[in-house]
Amino acid sequence: MDSGCYIGGPVVQALEAELGQYTGAKHVITCGSGTDAITIALLTLGLEPGDEVIVPDFTFIAPAECVMRLGGIPKFADIDAETLQISAESIEKQISEKTCGIIAVNLFGQCPDYKKIQEIAKKHGLWLIEDSAQAFGATQDGKQACTFGDISTTSFYPAKPLGCYGDGGALFTQNDGLAQKIRLIANHGSSKRYVHEICGMNSRLDAIQAAVLRVKLRHLDDELKTRRENARKYDEFFAEYNNSAKGSAISANRAKIVPQKIATGNTSTYAQYTVFADNREEFLQKLERAGVPYCIHYPMPLHEQPCFKELEQDNVNTSAVEASQKVVSLPFCAFTNVAAILEKLKQ
Repeated sequence: MDSGCYIGGPVVQALEAELGQYTGAKHVITCGSGTDAITIALLTLGLEPGDEVIVPDFTFIAPAECVMRLGGIPKFADIDAETLQISAESIEKQISEKTCGIIAVNLFGQCPDYKKIQEIAKKHGLWLIEDSAQAFGATQDGKQACTFGDISTTSFYPAKPLGCYGDGGALFTQNDGLAQKIRLIANHGSSKRYVHEICGMNSRLDAIQAAVLRVKLRHLDDELKTRRENARKYDEFFAEYNNSAKGSAISANRAKIVPQKIATGNTSTYAQYTVFADNREEFLQKLERAGVPYCIHYPMPLHEQPCFKELEQDNVNTSAVEASQKVVSLPFCAFTNVAAILEKLKQ
């Protein structure tokens, strides 16, 4: 506050350097939000009206929304039924002569199978955006999230594992040319004051948010350890919960609760702790009776959203539809008293 430097400046530059050091990304460019980050990435990679971009059918709307807002056509790929991540096999089925790229989402805090996805992208000459809004700090085979795409993006929305006190986002790339274009687009197409090389947009992280994030970044690894320990407590409880219903008189009505699977080689930030409930209504009633809050991420696959009704969906994404009917997210962060919640559920 005393510096009077509220937009850009040394604090923002320091944060970008620290984010790069944490992830291993050569270039980090902060921006106004995670959604802005996806939009900037699409503009940087040259999305044109009519181009098709493959996105997961089960996720938050932002990836598909950004594609459509720029005149592109989102094509909805199915997900893995256990991990909830975009399916590489479904991606390949969606590729057409109009396909220019893929947006893969690190849903609920872990990565999809990037080895397969990168192979598909290379085989068909497609660019890849990694949407890591929920997974900054996650790893796959020892490699940090935010480094798997031609451009990777994240969000610093307050509810994220690394969140600021408002909106914020960032883009990551190893490519010098893409980094230069990202900076231009995010700053009105300008690298020199009042000289605008291209038509860009205004999307900048303010210095107060950068100062908050610099402090929180120092605590992130410790918080992620606590998140994983909280997830372990939930996992153990639901394993016992499911076993106790076997062969009992109530087993026919009790919802079997299966946590999202964390794939081999992955660590998760557990942006959400999400489970499948075979009988979701019965489980929600139990949560309500126990006074345990919950949220459904997400109540419908994207292809069913009213804003996408004009798009033709060639195939039925069975796993995405089933997930929308069964998922429930429970209270979860590094400061959640999971033991107290589980005591309520035992009653």
